Amino acid sequence: MAKTLRKTLLSVDSPSIVALMRLMETQSKATVAAWAVAYAQDHYLPLYDAARPADPRPAAALAAARRWLAGDVKLPQAKPAILACHQAAREAEGDPIAQAAARAVGQAASSIHAPTHALGLAFYGAAAVAYATAGLAADATVYAAIAAEEGARLLASLQEAAVPNEPHPARFNWNC
Repeated sequence: MAKTLRKTLLSVDSPSIVALMRLMETQSKATVAAWAVAYAQDHYLPLYDAARPADPRPAAALAAARRWLAGDVKLPQAKPAILACHQAAREAEGDPIAQAAARAVGQAASSIHAPTHALGLAFYGAAAVAYATAGLAADATVYAAIAAEEGARLLASLQEAAVPNEPHPARFNWNC
């Protein structure tokens, strides 16, 4: 890998991210978290598992988040698994696909604590998909195009999962 790759792709100004943020603002914390966990399970965990099949921490983080969503555990019981996923991402330094995928999974699982973490799913997930799709030596414009496509898929997925007229939308402070 001759060049330094960005840890995240897309930006808060990306059309899909702006639309994703606006749609998240109409949804409950549970709806956003359930969507983020399911999307990470289907799209980003397989990228991590392909690179590091012996490491169960990202999968365990998603399982802990699903248990929280089901009401089986409280946040303090889920938190250690989520923090372990973030540690797996730090340990994947030098492997941009695995690191971005683990960060995306960790952000999805963290959305049970704060729904704003679901936005991290998009930024890290776009990087994971772009690097897995184009390899680690592609031009930045190639990565940007793939990331934009992933942003559109994320938005379409949330649109499908969204609850019309959600009665108790979460409060978001984007800090961006």
